[in-house]
Amino acid sequence: MTEPEVSVVVATYNRCEILPGTLDSLINQDGTTAYEVIVVDNNSTDDTRNVIAKLREKPGYEKLTYLFEENQGVSHARNRGIAAARAHIIAFTDDDIRPAHNWVSAISDAFKRFPEADCIGGKVLPHPETKFPAWLTDQYWTPLALLDLGDHPLTLNVHKGAGLVAANLAVRASVFKDVGLFHPQLQRVKDSVGSMEDHEFQLRMSAAKKRLMYVPELIVYAHVIEERLSKDYHRRWYCGHGHFYAVMRDAEFESSKLRLFDVPSHLYRRTCSNAFDWLRNRLTKKADLEFQQELEMHFFWGFFRKRFADRRSVLELGKQGPGEQEHAPQ
Repeated sequence: MTEPEVSVVVATYNRCEILPGTLDSLINQDGTTAYEVIVVDNNSTDDTRNVIAKLREKPGYEKLTYLFEENQGVSHARNRGIAAARAHIIAFTDDDIRPAHNWVSAISDAFKRFPEADCIGGKVLPHPETKFPAWLTDQYWTPLALLDLGDHPLTLNVHKGAGLVAANLAVRASVFKDVGLFHPQLQRVKDSVGSMEDHEFQLRMSAAKKRLMYVPELIVYAHVIEERLSKDYHRRWYCGHGHFYAVMRDAEFESSKLRLFDVPSHLYRRTCSNAFDWLRNRLTKKADLEFQQELEMHFFWGFFRKRFADRRSVLELGKQGPGEQEHAPQ
């Protein structure tokens, strides 16, 4: 079997109805780049295993490998795929994505054009038939895992600006040996939202002086489910994002010396400002600006709630005797 130049890893969970479309887009890529597709079934309870088994009987699907990962969470699934990958470039996409017909060859070409790059990514666009409500402009794309940074290549500084989206991400395999794998404590599990596993991985790459690049020729299209087009979903996403930010403990974000309930003082100041702006925009009927401020406050609530719960757990553990601590639930 020809050694692949690119290994594509797709983590999937309970999406057997739409997964075949993603895999069909991946199997039928244009170009001459040798590649493999590794689909990691992350403990699905639907018909995912049988669906993939039937697909593998079709011509062209010999490049498809099926793996099962029982540890729940997208980081576990991606790490399983990384361990099995044979290529020196490992690309990631999701089970609700349709890569462009030249996606794999565009990845190969991009690493040749930019040999100094360690990680590249590109546009994650909504499917053309997606019907967005009037309020949901591209400034609200982050919770939808959509990305469009323009039509020119960019070197990214994820500490100060935008990062890449894991639905359209390719990394040199050697990077994982240098900086490690995706961290499970920050991962999306089942249908949780707001997770940080891909962003935290990019922060580690940046800290290790790895070069991240946005290359606009890399294009994938996302199936945006109706639930994600609601304001309630965006509120839930920002609250979850705050939770995972509290778990991550990014040194730069945590730089404030003053803290209350283990929450940095700058976050209180920012939230007070958000609350004031929210009230002003509500009184002046500026609905879009009002919603932006509301989402920031949901982020604070997710962060505060996680830190407060952690602090209370530590205090309760401290009240226990040594014998009780040994048997305390983890």
